[in-house]
Amino acid sequence: MQATTDSQAGDKQVVEQIIAGRARIETELSKVIVGQKGVIEQLLIALFAGGHCLITGAPGLAKTLLIKSLAQIFHLKFQRIQFTPDLMPADITGVEILQDFTEGRKMVFVNGPVFANMILADEINRTPPKTQAALLEAMQEHQVTSAGVRHTLPEPFFVLATQNPIEMEGTYPLPEAQLDRFMFNVVIDYLSEDDEVAVVAQTTARQPEPIVPIFTGEDVLRFHDLVRKVPVAEDLVRYAVRLAAASRPHQKDSLDYINEWVSWGAGTRAGQYLVLGSKVRALLYGRAHVTLEDIQTLAQPTLRHRILINYRAEAEGISVGKVIDRLLESIKSGSMAGKAK
Repeated sequence: MQATTDSQAGDKQVVEQIIAGRARIETELSKVIVGQKGVIEQLLIALFAGGHCLITGAPGLAKTLLIKSLAQIFHLKFQRIQFTPDLMPADITGVEILQDFTEGRKMVFVNGPVFANMILADEINRTPPKTQAALLEAMQEHQVTSAGVRHTLPEPFFVLATQNPIEMEGTYPLPEAQLDRFMFNVVIDYLSEDDEVAVVAQTTARQPEPIVPIFTGEDVLRFHDLVRKVPVAEDLVRYAVRLAAASRPHQKDSLDYINEWVSWGAGTRAGQYLVLGSKVRALLYGRAHVTLEDIQTLAQPTLRHRILINYRAEAEGISVGKVIDRLLESIKSGSMAGKAK
């Protein structure tokens, strides 16, 4: 009984740490980042849930600076890997080399840059699929296999990959299997005029203040354990599953517009990440339970890289975002709202 009480007290302390920490994180990030509150919230949710993020945005929107600043706040080892067409898998994971020892020569594994807590895979879609695939095992299993030997990656481990939505010449689209490993696809858009004025004024007047670490890697691992203890009502889990399932075309109960516009829908991971992300969002807002709003708010970043629209949708000007908005209108909390026209 005493152990249970101590555990509950410990969980309560971690919850308070998360709630208080959010304001401190925003304060530290404001030293170098202006605006982008929605983007920051999505990245924090992914980090607290232990998920990877794909970050899409035009050049010059501070994607790299934001990720590096988060690593500093959480006091995590940070590595940036610049993905280029000539990058090889061993350049990421590491390589076996022959070394001389007193007892003779032997092969030794030299860690690659993937052996860090937070990896920035910069412009991941500029490298061929063979090299992209080198990250698959690391992202899913948190390990690297070389010469038949498994090498465990440090914990916590996150991959934050950026891709440029323009300049598509010379790029290699990520395969669906790898896209599905990312918890969110976070879209960074241009700032408002006032925010952009603030950025220009701030960056041309003085050097930014140094980022002060707030958490440690051990804190992040405790957050991961706590998040999974947050209760979720069964009808909300069912809603998340139905929302993901409704995006799949040519199924028994597929919606008409899904059959018309979508080539491929979201898999089971979408429902898992919707629920897991909603648990984190509930904690960030000081709640001990998940609401329908949590799931609906995270539908866009969770589903936008898991739904593949067809040529007909593109010809009609239908984007993935519009399909997700339509799904949110069609799928109700209790049941699927029939076949929408």
